[in-house]
Amino acid sequence: MSLNIFEGFSHVLLDVFTALAPLAAVFLFFQLFFLKLPLRKILDIGMGFLLTFLGLSIFLQGVHIGFLPVGELMGKQLGALPNKWILLPIGFVIGFFVIYAEPAVSVLINQVEKVSGGYIPGKILLYTLSIGVGLAIVAAFIRIFLGISLWYFLVPGYIIALILVKFSSKTFTSIAFDSGGVATGPMTATFLLALFVGVASVTEGRDPLLDGFGMVALVALAPILSVLTLGILFGRKEKRQYASNQAKSKAHYHDR
Repeated sequence: MSLNIFEGFSHVLLDVFTALAPLAAVFLFFQLFFLKLPLRKILDIGMGFLLTFLGLSIFLQGVHIGFLPVGELMGKQLGALPNKWILLPIGFVIGFFVIYAEPAVSVLINQVEKVSGGYIPGKILLYTLSIGVGLAIVAAFIRIFLGISLWYFLVPGYIIALILVKFSSKTFTSIAFDSGGVATGPMTATFLLALFVGVASVTEGRDPLLDGFGMVALVALAPILSVLTLGILFGRKEKRQYASNQAKSKAHYHDR
């Protein structure tokens, strides 16, 4: 079997160029009338645009010839197993580790750790997102196997999220809803989506079009719930620390 890795690459290049061209045009407009950056800085930004163009093009080509086919093939093989419930722990592991390869998640945790001055460690946030996405994959498999409507997951999930917002800090609330977006990045929306379509296509009584989709919505919800829960735990930690500091201050005052 021969594989032409550049089949359809011209269309990918055109799509990426079409997506990046408006951003480049906006930058040029601001450069001419407002920014007036030096030539060296413009060359650096131009090189960044070029690398982004090449990187996105190669990545999307890899998705078309690699991620989508292998995801669907794996889904069909796993879905054909006699004991389908073995997919639950497998799904959790896949969901847990796919976050490590998600570029947008890396950007988020680095920004959070930087802006918070290390108060919110990137590793803890990464593990929180990974556990959340792993549980979301498990829920998506259960939904396929039992034929449960997506609404029975989404409506209660967002109601719980709104309740958790009341008990979490504003900082974690903002991070939580951004986390839901970054967790559904290109890795999740390519490999995992194809995986679930493959599982649904070989599961008796399931329609790949109806049951294979909806996983991305669950993945978007799970990090919101997990990060809000982390915010509540951090809030309790802050209260205990504050009470401890107050007790130490009073003890020091009485000693004097």
